[in-house]
Amino acid sequence: MRSVKYVLLLTGVALLLPLSALAKDSGNEGKFTVSEPVQVGSTQLKPGDYKVQWDGSGDAVQVKILQGKKTVATSSGKIVSHDQPAPYDSVILKDGAGGKAINEIDFGKRKEALVLTDATMNAGQ
Repeated sequence: MRSVKYVLLLTGVALLLPLSALAKDSGNEGKFTVSEPVQVGSTQLKPGDYKVQWDGSGDAVQVKILQGKKTVATSSGKIVSHDQPAPYDSVILKDGAGGKAINEIDFGKRKEALVLTDATMNAGQ
């Protein structure tokens, strides 16, 4: 009877391990909202809710911006670390020749932020 409990316990742990691996992947994504039109490279994002996903770390990050399930822009970027976690999701804009553009995306309760690199942004892939 005792060995049956251990087998069931080990089976349960083995089933939960893949779920923890999936949870780690969600660390490379976040959500943000823009309340006015903003530029991401040659793409203008309309006001609304977006999701951002990235692959890589440090200064070598490939970024996808999605609205729903559709990729609306891609970019290169880098991950930066702040001393304190951001209190909420936010977007830092900068004024450019074509209007306001996304410069940085901060994610609530996380010290990491995503800085977009303007020169390598590409529209809707």
